[in-house]
Amino acid sequence: MVSVLTQDEIDAGLAGLDGGWSGSPDGLHRSIEFAAFLTAVEFIALLAPRAEAMDHHPDVDLRWRRVDLTLATHSAGGVTAKDLELAAALDQIAADLPQHHTS
Repeated sequence: MVSVLTQDEIDAGLAGLDGGWSGSPDGLHRSIEFAAFLTAVEFIALLAPRAEAMDHHPDVDLRWRRVDLTLATHSAGGVTAKDLELAAALDQIAADLPQHHTS
């Protein structure tokens, strides 16, 4: 059985990511604001096959050009190494798309 990570393990894993993620043993969270609504939709379209290939699916909430992501391994009852792996994959996808930056 896959074990739920401790807060220290989660913090160490998040430190290795591009940033923007927060989390606890209950779930990892990140919001990404893209340059346009269609870019946010494109991000979701790109993440879907990657998540399916990993057999690990994020909770996704689309709000105009912002996508809110929540990751947790429901079968394990919290965050596992698989969630950190998916977070890294989602960061890679997002990095290739134009994001909204405030000055």
